[in-house]
Amino acid sequence: MQAEHLGRDTDVGALLRRIGVDGGGVRILASKAKTHLIFIRDMHVGAANILKQDALSVGADLAVPKGTVVAEVPRVDALLIATRRQLQALARKELAQPFGLKELAGDFRRFSAMKHPENVQVMGVVNANDDSFFAGSRFKEADAVAKIVSMLEEGADIIDIGGVSSRPGSQPVPEAEELARVRPVIDALYAQKIHEHTRLSIDSYAPEVVRYALEHGFAIVNDITGLQNDAVAALCGEFGATAVIMHMQGTPRTMQEAPHYSSLLGEIGSFFESRTEKAERFGIGEIVLDVGIGFGKTLAHNLRLIRDLEHFLVLGYPLLVGASRKSMIDKIVPSTPDERLPGTLALHLEAVRNGAAYLRVHDVKEHVQALKTARAIYEGEG
Repeated sequence: MQAEHLGRDTDVGALLRRIGVDGGGVRILASKAKTHLIFIRDMHVGAANILKQDALSVGADLAVPKGTVVAEVPRVDALLIATRRQLQALARKELAQPFGLKELAGDFRRFSAMKHPENVQVMGVVNANDDSFFAGSRFKEADAVAKIVSMLEEGADIIDIGGVSSRPGSQPVPEAEELARVRPVIDALYAQKIHEHTRLSIDSYAPEVVRYALEHGFAIVNDITGLQNDAVAALCGEFGATAVIMHMQGTPRTMQEAPHYSSLLGEIGSFFESRTEKAERFGIGEIVLDVGIGFGKTLAHNLRLIRDLEHFLVLGYPLLVGASRKSMIDKIVPSTPDERLPGTLALHLEAVRNGAAYLRVHDVKEHVQALKTARAIYEGEG
């Protein structure tokens, strides 16, 4: 049994029909779905009947398939529709119930306590290599420093520097070559004391590259392998660096070869739980989670992760989303990387609406403006 917190824009009618709710029930329940939507997979039918009655008793509701009340099948999927207070009440009620409901109560408690970040930070991307998928992010030493200064003037909160492409199909690069690519940029930034004015992030999973960056003022390790290498985890702990733990299915070379998940949110959530536990064992104090848009995901996977990003807030760590100019936009509207800024802004603003605290972007000025405008809409500021 597994609970998934769905985003506020979920097509509730379609989901109810998929579960097997009858036509009248779809109409009634869909009209109530303007609050927490929690999809519960593989639920014991006895638990479903108990939770249905408990939900109704607190003013919430549980959508179940036809035949649940007479236990036509042993296990069912269900959709819980509840406000925060109703979730809190259910969390207390289910602690005394059988059929796995006690464990589900913990999920309800965590879902009810989820909070969106108060501020969103913009992470500007600079690549010190010649094969990044977006040519506009590639810079050598002097030009890289000038670009970074420009990004800071435009409002970037963090600068993320990498020397290896991780686009689909890319090949790994020897650690010595990666260090040779990024060292001139790192040295130039250190000489100009840029790290005293902003937070610098190294986009790498190579221990020697990570060590060199951390020794020269960098404060964040953006690891697309999610701390797979113990040496990288140890360096983060040693230097007190923030670790960005990203999910990726496979490797950059293989990740887009028919990616598949039996439970997208569940599998990524389990990965994050495992890797955050590892991070804590290595003494890493600050952790950011990245769902890995485009890293071993289909277009449908990517869109769902942005739509249901709130699900991962339950883990208690800030979330980063990086969909900037990625090929998923080309699958929606045919376009080259140079043409994908509008799609990028749409994806990133929706990610922020659903709980993202960090955006990894190629276009700082445009994102800063879009975020300020969106915030004015929601806060009524002029």
